[in-house]
Amino acid sequence: MPGLIGLLIPLEWTACTADTEHEGFAPGVASFCSRPLWDGAPVEINNQLFQAVIGAVLVIGFWLWMAHGHKVVPGKRQFFGELSYNFIRNGIARDMLGHEYRKFLPYLVALFSFILVNNLFGQFFLFMFPTFSKIGYAWALALLTFVVYNGVGIHKHGFVKYLKNNTIPAGVPWWMYPLIIPLEFLSNFIIRPITLGLRLFANLFGGHLVILVFVVGGTLLLTTTEELAGKPIWLLQAAGGFSLIFSFALFALELFVSVMQAYIFTVLTAQYVATALADEH
Repeated sequence: MPGLIGLLIPLEWTACTADTEHEGFAPGVASFCSRPLWDGAPVEINNQLFQAVIGAVLVIGFWLWMAHGHKVVPGKRQFFGELSYNFIRNGIARDMLGHEYRKFLPYLVALFSFILVNNLFGQFFLFMFPTFSKIGYAWALALLTFVVYNGVGIHKHGFVKYLKNNTIPAGVPWWMYPLIIPLEFLSNFIIRPITLGLRLFANLFGGHLVILVFVVGGTLLLTTTEELAGKPIWLLQAAGGFSLIFSFALFALELFVSVMQAYIFTVLTAQYVATALADEH
């Protein structure tokens, strides 16, 4: 059974494909394969699920800690907690949802926190893997948001009126209905959740794959002892050193992308909820 650290560092994984397994160090799609937590474990009980559970525990623990022991004059912990909370409340929920923001604020806070923590796992050496670079996790959050905003819309307007609001824009003449209704239905009920999940997945997957290429390629070049394609060893090693140094800039970029994607996903969720609650579109 591989050690826990070995399970959580993708560079040390045994690359796997749909029909075979082989030892490999070259980065690619196989670098994102999941591995069971122990020999003989069900395929669903894998390192990535374990990582997502850790993320959920960290988020719950963080907000419970921040909510404990508040004082009139806040200390550093309370100040940081209030700053984080106000960022989501004032910068996302209240701006997007108006006076109805309070009932959706817990979901938005949990959503932003969970995405951010799991994205930041891609920066920490014990993990080095952003959870949402596995598309199933991104689809699950997109589906949850889809259920939330459609549920509140149907609860407020009723099914028929909500469907009408989202398929027939105000002011459209009746003779354009055959064209507009399918397009609006496709846009509001199909494209929204697909793009919501795909945007999160693609940014995390692409960013992490680029880092893998530079780190793994740089390591191989830096440790080479043979010429490659007629290039001298010193040149290959210099290129490898530059690749590893440049990877730090890529880590900084991925850090920015991790925060930005958590923010964008939460903002779009709030916007979709606001649209579902609106009387007309």
